[in-house]
Amino acid sequence: MNEDEHLNKIKKLEYDNKILLEQLKKYTNPQKLYYAKNKEVVNEKAKERLKKIAEENPDKIKEYARNAYLKQKEKKLSKKEII
Repeated sequence: MNEDEHLNKIKKLEYDNKILLEQLKKYTNPQKLYYAKNKEVVNEKAKERLKKIAEENPDKIKEYARNAYLKQKEKKLSKKEII
């Protein structure tokens, strides 16, 4: 094989690789696209779920808030240790 055939083969493989990578993007992160497009709907559903939980079991909301606080506190401590 001469140089021209090698160059043509390389170009063809690069083109095929580019097409396959574009197709792969559709399957690697579909949830991110969904949330980006339907951000308002997702937030409303989450608020409705929290209201429902608050009516049924108000202690659960307190537990969620406490867990969130502890996680934030843990992150701040870990950042201070790193620095």
